[in-house]
Amino acid sequence: MILRVLLLLGWPAYNLILALYVAAVAWPRMRHTTRPTGTTSMYFWIVVPCLNEERVVGNTVRNALALSAPGIVCRVLVIDDGSDDGTPEVLAGIEDSRLHILRRELPNARKGKGAGLNAAYQMIRDWTHERGMDPDQVVVGVIDGDGRGSANILAEVAAALTDPRIGAVQCRVRIHNRDKLLGAIQDLEFACVADASQILRGGLGSVGLGGNGQFTRLSALEQLGDRPWSHCLVEDMELGLRMHLAGVGIGYVWRACVTQQGVTDARRLLRQRTRWAQGNLQCARYLPSLFRSPQITNRALLEMAYYLLAPWMNALGSVVVVGFWLYAAGQSVVRGWGSVTPVAASGAGLALWLGALLVPGVIWAVLHRVRLRDERLGRMVLAGLAYPGFLLLGLVSTWRAVGRQASGRNGWAKTERVAEEPELSRNLVAAATN
Repeated sequence: MILRVLLLLGWPAYNLILALYVAAVAWPRMRHTTRPTGTTSMYFWIVVPCLNEERVVGNTVRNALALSAPGIVCRVLVIDDGSDDGTPEVLAGIEDSRLHILRRELPNARKGKGAGLNAAYQMIRDWTHERGMDPDQVVVGVIDGDGRGSANILAEVAAALTDPRIGAVQCRVRIHNRDKLLGAIQDLEFACVADASQILRGGLGSVGLGGNGQFTRLSALEQLGDRPWSHCLVEDMELGLRMHLAGVGIGYVWRACVTQQGVTDARRLLRQRTRWAQGNLQCARYLPSLFRSPQITNRALLEMAYYLLAPWMNALGSVVVVGFWLYAAGQSVVRGWGSVTPVAASGAGLALWLGALLVPGVIWAVLHRVRLRDERLGRMVLAGLAYPGFLLLGLVSTWRAVGRQASGRNGWAKTERVAEEPELSRNLVAAATN
């Protein structure tokens, strides 16, 4: 009996504990905006990787050019990686001396996001050294073609980088087209579940870098050679692992964020998540190096090993877990709960089983409403109730990733964007910082 109850309640209990931890750590400071201290100025480059982004890149670049903070100079570098749509015309229509465009032509173009970022890094590095600037005070940020930085993002990142032990910072990620259910579920995932994991990693010393909203000192990138980014399907995760191995501290900022487009249909979402899961599988090769590294603490190693092995555990362990859950639920229904009647036992078993599936999403929905305050509770509860189906799709993508990795298929298609209004409402970005 005890084993059955633990199997059914373990998952919601874990989510509740994680949510309470986040509330205890982050909640008291959510309303306070940190500003850089001291007189040291910083120089920011916001790099926008771009391939056929005519639908969104105008809003992204204008948003990046509008970002500011005291003591900070900011420039924007767009990597046009051989676009053959209207992207060049959109960029040409933006007149600002702080905007730089790095146009890459075939056959050198379209070699992957990592190759484009390396080209931008080399340009910024040479520009910095030619002017005799301190690489420690130059920051390279990455915001995707559909990304929008919150108004306080430069100030918050600069504040985190006043700690000399921190060489890179990852910002919270949110979804700005969350008017439909699938977008709301993705916002629940990024703004609450992933945010909670990163806050926990901050305490363990294992914060990861994401593809959107990462900021890195130029000096930290220089430690990794001419090509800090790789051809890995999750070049952002791999960069974070290499940073940790090099002894570079990574911080996490939850008071500022970058918003991005959510995927609007299940087919594209499955394709996106398959790529991410396969990238995790590719990064598992770093486990021996992480285990041997004196830079990695035991608790950080444990957490890194967990998320690197998560696709394998999800693929193989899901069969065992679901089997146990179904067995426990079936036994509860058939045999009853102790002295209660079979009818009551059937209802109790079904209620417990449904609760184990649905309660975690509801927990995150409530936390979303309490911390972010920009969505109705009813909408987020609906997203939370649909969250188990979202996780099931993630499980399918994991199995697909295992199959692709086993067959040696490493190619991927870029996620298609949805057309936006010429000026995306600034309220979405402002609300994301609440």
